[in-house]
Amino acid sequence: MTGSIVFDPLLPLWLVVALAGMGLAVLSLAMWRGLSGWALRGLGGVVILAALTGPSLQRENRADLSDIVIVLEDASASQQLADRASMTRAAADTLAQRLEARPNTEVRRVTVEDGAQNSGTQLMTALSEALAEEPQGRVAGVFMLSDGRLHDIDRAPDLPAPLHLLHTGRTGDWDRRLIVENAPSFAILDEEITLTLRIEDNGAAPQGVDTVPLEISVDGERPQRFEVPVGRPIALPLALPHGGRNVLQFTTPMAEGELTDRNNSALIQINGVRDRLRVLLVSGEPHAGGRTWRNLLKSDSSVDLVHFTILRPPEKQDGVPVRELSLIAFPTRELFMEKIEDFDLIIFDRYKRRGILPSLYLDNVRSYVENGGAVLIAAGPDFASADSLYRSPLEAIVPARPTARVIDQGYRPLVTDLGQRHPVTAGLEQMHAGQWGRWLRQIDLDEATGDVLMSGAEDRPLLVLDRVGKGRVSLLASDHAWLWNRGYEGGGPQLELLRRLAHWMMKEPELEEEALWAEATGQQMRIIRRSLQDAVEDVIVTTPLGDTVTLPLSEVSPGRFEALYDGPVIGLYRLENGDQSAVIGLGPAAPVEFEQTIATGETLTEVIAPTGGGVRALEDGVPAIRAVREGRPAAGRGWLGITPRGAYATQSVTQTALLPAWLVLALISALVIGGWLREGRR
Repeated sequence: MTGSIVFDPLLPLWLVVALAGMGLAVLSLAMWRGLSGWALRGLGGVVILAALTGPSLQRENRADLSDIVIVLEDASASQQLADRASMTRAAADTLAQRLEARPNTEVRRVTVEDGAQNSGTQLMTALSEALAEEPQGRVAGVFMLSDGRLHDIDRAPDLPAPLHLLHTGRTGDWDRRLIVENAPSFAILDEEITLTLRIEDNGAAPQGVDTVPLEISVDGERPQRFEVPVGRPIALPLALPHGGRNVLQFTTPMAEGELTDRNNSALIQINGVRDRLRVLLVSGEPHAGGRTWRNLLKSDSSVDLVHFTILRPPEKQDGVPVRELSLIAFPTRELFMEKIEDFDLIIFDRYKRRGILPSLYLDNVRSYVENGGAVLIAAGPDFASADSLYRSPLEAIVPARPTARVIDQGYRPLVTDLGQRHPVTAGLEQMHAGQWGRWLRQIDLDEATGDVLMSGAEDRPLLVLDRVGKGRVSLLASDHAWLWNRGYEGGGPQLELLRRLAHWMMKEPELEEEALWAEATGQQMRIIRRSLQDAVEDVIVTTPLGDTVTLPLSEVSPGRFEALYDGPVIGLYRLENGDQSAVIGLGPAAPVEFEQTIATGETLTEVIAPTGGGVRALEDGVPAIRAVREGRPAAGRGWLGITPRGAYATQSVTQTALLPAWLVLALISALVIGGWLREGRR
């Protein structure tokens, strides 16, 4: 029970002040005139003014509230190193017992796990949430049991009480860390790039260690081992072995006594891209479709195009000098003998044998394909004639035989069942709204040895792809693809079809018909298998720990099979499916929790200092707990302090007048009458 005097004026405060001023003026006049009763009259005025302020005695019935102490227990990944987890649990139990043994004190224990999506230790976020659930006026202190490595210091709340850190580090702790200082996300094939790495030792590292071993592995292959310096940047020149994703893993073995090897590896994924794709386009004669090929290839900034069009056949005898037939001579020997290997793709567009390219040159083209080159034949009526390219050394690699029949009628190109599964034509039907426009001519083909992806008039093969030796050949049995580009009868996906066709010929990884890869999101991967088969085997996943998991693949679209897999740990995973294999890095090689592992209180100094709190090492034992006044230092040798808040809850309130009204009237009357009698007696 507590009491206090409160005022409830009967008149507005300004009026009470005005009356007080008037009374003071009258009292001053009485003193000046020497009236003997001025003192009694003055006391009467004071009593009147006091009565007008309405003084009363307020009594409150209060119930004391307990003080609240918040104890945050860091259970993040870095707290699982060495004996930190057991040290934290034991210290938290001891601290809670000592706090609960104090009178009028409650303990709130909060466990803080790893943040989502590799965001690290979110101690300040957890503290803010804990404070939001408690009345600020009852919080007497905050204790953090952690290694001090938190990643949300910018979210530190305003603290109403001392904050203390009990860190789990030991004097002899040390750790070795591999850091990638510079690594590009993509690189040009056959060009050297430079990666910059650094290996550093933190904490009480052994003295006299100048070099350590470094193992480098590409796509999970057998690693190469090098000796590299410690504490200095290491510049590593590197050339990517293939296009597409290259997974590079750098590892330094775990040394005796270091805290963890989770930060001894770096996993880098670099996309290998071609610098320039060199294409040779030979047009046998000018026609509307020739410009379509030229525009397509020139629109790609990564393509270097060499284009020759034969405007005048050699057999034409009209007396025109040869030097006036073209701006530059057709360098047949240079292109088809000396520099043919420099081209990624050769396109014959409505070309027929006219003696310009001798059989020796065409035989060299055949060898070029078998050794890894690519040839695309866009056939016109010439392909069905006696001068057809098929009737040359190229016959050995052309994937279908012309029957000498030219089908001159309208038809709509259709994607075959196999074409629905092949990446060159898969999904084309959904890319163009409405029905495709017709083509008006097709060369009849027979004995197709490759993959027939599209059919045309009379259900005859229209687009045939094949692999020959190490190279690739494709045959488009029509020269009317340009009708789609002109929008004839609504047009069609001409640009996308020819782009995919050219890129498949140039062996772009995303257009391989038999492929296995994975796409990572956090610690989950989407495994994708593309195949021309109706069914595929289960995929075998090998984890970084060496365990194997077999997953069934479900067909999500024609030729595309997928499976989802949540990786148990972060690191390099190997995928195998039949003769296809792939590797993928799941998550960062060194999570943010393991970037810095040596316990410290420096990170929290700016937050702890204003509260008067302290930093202590748990290896020295759990400090004693003392009560300190607000604003005083809350840390000393062997002890940490909390600030009792003295919070309470008011259960009831009563108010009574200081003096009864009759007594006030009697007192006023006595003083006024007394002053009058004194003045009358005088």
